[in-house]
Amino acid sequence: MTLLSISNLSVGYYNRAVLRRVSLEVGAGEVVALVGPNGVGKSTLIRAVSGAIPITSGTMTLDGKELAKLKSAERARQIAVVPQAVNLPDAFTVAEIVMMGRTPHLPLWGGESKHDCDVAWEAMRRTEVETLAGRHVDELSGGERQRVVMARALAQEPRVLLLDEPTAHLDLKHQVSVLELVQMLAREHNLAVLATLHDLNQAAHYADRVALLTNGELRAVGHPVEVFTPAHLSSAYGLPVNVIPHPTYGTPLVLPDGKS
Repeated sequence: MTLLSISNLSVGYYNRAVLRRVSLEVGAGEVVALVGPNGVGKSTLIRAVSGAIPITSGTMTLDGKELAKLKSAERARQIAVVPQAVNLPDAFTVAEIVMMGRTPHLPLWGGESKHDCDVAWEAMRRTEVETLAGRHVDELSGGERQRVVMARALAQEPRVLLLDEPTAHLDLKHQVSVLELVQMLAREHNLAVLATLHDLNQAAHYADRVALLTNGELRAVGHPVEVFTPAHLSSAYGLPVNVIPHPTYGTPLVLPDGKS
């Protein structure tokens, strides 16, 4: 079932087109990876869906309702964002940071209820940061911080999860941990997940579908086997590549041509 629908979306900055006529759908329980070279509009698309920047034309709907017509509080209850650069206040504990995810659900002059606390604690449990609840942010590793941000997003009880390079600056162990978590959250919480990823092999392994952006336009959308072809990737990235089946998983394994 399609949950997030993007139709003929165009976005520009200072009279320069960044995205042109982008159409993409993300279903409930599905992980869609946005891939492509630097500067092609991947992060811009995430920001447009989140409402952080205005669009030039096109429509975006969530379960058939236009996002542009939703009030900011309602959009925040429906869509959670994990940005590329996360600055968490050092003075706060993990539990306090995660509870911030409940802000869109709180009454204007009211505090957290038992339900809010239960939701936040469950988010920490699902992201395996409950043992860090009393620790301050400045005591955490990069991988732990990323999980805390994921927990905060999950505490919003969103229907759509947007991630902009969720594995940036993480070592291999923590990259795998975060991507496995994203995949699990999509399945178990029936979330529609749209994530930008630079690592094509990780995208092939963890995403249900991939969307290849080049020059602000979608070049191809589909299963990784359909999109990750030498023709598509060589043209998009401007260098020859080889694509072979992964020896264990059978997913596309993208290898730059060392002779280029």
